[in-house]
Amino acid sequence: MSQTALSTRSQDWPQQVKRPGNHDWERTATHWLRDLLPARYAGYATLTRSPVLLARHAQLQVQHEMRAVRVALETGRAQLPSLGVTEGVIETSIRMYAAELQQLSRLARAIRVVGEALASGAARAR
Repeated sequence: MSQTALSTRSQDWPQQVKRPGNHDWERTATHWLRDLLPARYAGYATLTRSPVLLARHAQLQVQHEMRAVRVALETGRAQLPSLGVTEGVIETSIRMYAAELQQLSRLARAIRVVGEALASGAARAR
């Protein structure tokens, strides 16, 4: 079984995206990926016309968000008190950022498997 076939059977595959082989699956993948990016990227035809490039950019975007959340986690206890943030709010924010990091990790895995499937389809089309 190919790597792509394995990845599309993965638990990481997003529910919003049809599986490869289903009618219109690439359109659902493109729509899902586009929705993950800030709205300003919708105007870039280069991204919206190339699902593989879109998947790559979505992966980079999520990696950037993960770095930002890690910085917030690592610096919150040291920096927030000087900004007047109470201990209770700091602890709540730490839990929020930890949960967000887990969610972003799941999202990154989903983007990876969709991107692999899109790249596999593009390679076959060449």
